[in-house]
Amino acid sequence: MFEYAPAPESRSIVDIASSYGLFIGGEFVDTRDGHTFKTISPASEEVLAEVTEAGPADVDAAVAAARRAYDRVWSKTPGRERAKYLYRIARILAERSREFAVLETLDNGKPIRESRDVDVPLASAWFFYYAGWADKLAYAGLGSDPQPVGVAGQIIPWNFPLMMLAWKIAPALAAGNTVVLKPAETTPLTALLFASVCQQAELPPGVVNIVTGAGATGQALVAHPDVDKIAFTGSTEVGKAIARAVAGTDTKVTLELGGKAANVIFDDAPVDQAVEGIVNGIFFNQGHVCCAGSRLLVQESVYDEVLERLKRRMATLRLGDPMDKNTDVGAINSREQLTRIRELSEVGDAEGAQRWSAACELPEHGFWFPPTIFTGVTQAHRIAREEIFGPVLSILTFRTPAEAVEKANNTPYGLSAGVWTEKGSRILWMADRLRAGVVWANTFNRFDPTSPFGGYKESGHGREGGRHGLEAYLR
Repeated sequence: MFEYAPAPESRSIVDIASSYGLFIGGEFVDTRDGHTFKTISPASEEVLAEVTEAGPADVDAAVAAARRAYDRVWSKTPGRERAKYLYRIARILAERSREFAVLETLDNGKPIRESRDVDVPLASAWFFYYAGWADKLAYAGLGSDPQPVGVAGQIIPWNFPLMMLAWKIAPALAAGNTVVLKPAETTPLTALLFASVCQQAELPPGVVNIVTGAGATGQALVAHPDVDKIAFTGSTEVGKAIARAVAGTDTKVTLELGGKAANVIFDDAPVDQAVEGIVNGIFFNQGHVCCAGSRLLVQESVYDEVLERLKRRMATLRLGDPMDKNTDVGAINSREQLTRIRELSEVGDAEGAQRWSAACELPEHGFWFPPTIFTGVTQAHRIAREEIFGPVLSILTFRTPAEAVEKANNTPYGLSAGVWTEKGSRILWMADRLRAGVVWANTFNRFDPTSPFGGYKESGHGREGGRHGLEAYLR
């Protein structure tokens, strides 16, 4: 048996500045009324850079720059010309993919393998895809002469900083809108690096503006009277606050919020393949995935076999340095999130569920939580109802397909679900009844820019991806 040898990616590929301003009107500028904060590496707790926290005057300046660019340039630019800029951005992202992957892993804590193989390629693909729509909007089934909304305010989360940026900015620009984007306060660096991509692509000044900061910065953007559209991805609690804030206005809103997805394993499922899907569904990106398969529903007749093979597979997962190409599970994004994961796991213990983790040595510095499963879980348990947003899986059982549907739908969320079975008819039967925006069949966590993504109920409304993703940015 081969001994493990570390294979660290080089940090020298990316040049991190000691401090960053705001990207407004095509340039990095100093704050007018804001402050600064530090962004740290969750794997080591080292300070990576000092970042500006934008105040209301900064948000005003960014929105004004976006409005000027919209009125004078971008709304008058033909679709075929807008497409050229999007293609250029897509190519630059692909060319600088290693640089973006390293920075994403340093700032976010996810394994370099995921940043390199998933996040950055998908971000580039999103710009390629929507570049193709820019001169074909009249054929998207959204009216014969659809028009851009105007200035879009976009707020993205910390779990997929670059990918969520692409999901938001690409369709907005393709449709002819200009953008003010606020990245999450714990993961601003790839958004700020993307600003340099906009400069390299010679995107007209003000078409994309980036204001960094925390909740107050986002609130200023949401409340701004000259913002025509708000797109938010994040927690259900904040999403509800945004919906209340814009109620009674003509501001368009799309919300992609939390989830508590059911991953359903039938007795005829290919077990080894299903186990890989379970692991990918909940431990990918440390469980920091809104559509994570955090509830596992296993048919009773194969419960013991699935559980045994799942534990065996979990024992092979390697937790540690996210910059190591061999790492499977990286660092939790922040101390605050680690505290929530620990608290809800302790609630699971207190309510009588049985916790299991493979033997795992946690690093001394940084924020870490081992991949964990809970058995003996019922639908009354909080860990089966509340979004933990970490590498914690609740396992329940069912006997019939009807019971599986009932348990899967017994949640205030409705973002995603997974079905594992050899019967195509059963897949279609289940997909027709599961109240989830995305249903994966014999796979999990697969994304494609041509396919719409979004949820029901408290998982939000509106769709991102596909031609459906253009609708929110067109009148």
